[in-house]
Amino acid sequence: FSFSFSSAPADCPDSVPSSTETGGTNCLAPGGLSDSQVLQEPGDRSHWCVVAYWEEKTRVGRLYSVQEPSLDIFYDLPQGNGFCLGQLNSDNKSQLVQKVRSKIGYGIQLTKEVDGVWVYNRSSYPIFIKSATLDNPDSRTLLVHKVFPGFSIKAFDYEKAYTLQRPNDHEFTQQPWTGFTVQISFVKGWGQCYTRQFISSCPCWLEVIFNNR
Repeated sequence: FSFSFSSAPADCPDSVPSSTETGGTNCLAPGGLSDSQVLQEPGDRSHWCVVAYWEEKTRVGRLYSVQEPSLDIFYDLPQGNGFCLGQLNSDNKSQLVQKVRSKIGYGIQLTKEVDGVWVYNRSSYPIFIKSATLDNPDSRTLLVHKVFPGFSIKAFDYEKAYTLQRPNDHEFTQQPWTGFTVQISFVKGWGQCYTRQFISSCPCWLEVIFNNR
C-alpha cells in the first residue's frame, strides 16, 4: 500500500508497520449516534463531519460538530483551540486509559482540503488510523495505518468513499454512513499484529463521521 505523507524521508513509509484487522465488532452503543442523526437531518449542511470520543467501549461526552475547515483535537493544553477532550466528563478508572489520556497532548489536526481530509499528528506519540479510502478497493479487510508524530496522512477521500462497498467489513457495514467513517486511536494500535483485535479495546480513540451530502 502507499502512504501520503506531507513531508517524510524517502525511506520512511517502508519502515511503517501496518496491521490488518480481521473479524469485527459493533462498538456503537445502542442509540450512541442519536446526536449525529439529529445533525444529519435534511437541510442541515453546516457541518462537514462530527467527532465522537471513546474510551474503550464507552463514548465520552457529546458528539462534536465541525463547521470550520480545520479542527484541533487535543487533551488539556490551554493554548489549544478546538475540541478539548480533557473537558469531557469521564468516569473511566482504568490506569491504562488514564496513562494514554495523559499522552494525547496536542493530539491531532483534522483539515478539509480540496482533495479530501488530512490528519496531522501533533502529539508526541503515534496515532493509528483505519479508513475505507486509504486502501486498495479490492482488498477484503481494512489496514490500520500508523502515523508517527509530526507526519500527516490523507485519511479520507470523498470521491473514493462514494464508490466503495465493503460487505466484508463488519464495523463499517453496521453504520448508516458506510465508508464515511474514519477511526483514530491514540498511542495504541489494534488489529492482527496487536493484542487488541478491535478498536473498541483501545484506551482512547476517535470516530470521525463525515457528512455525505
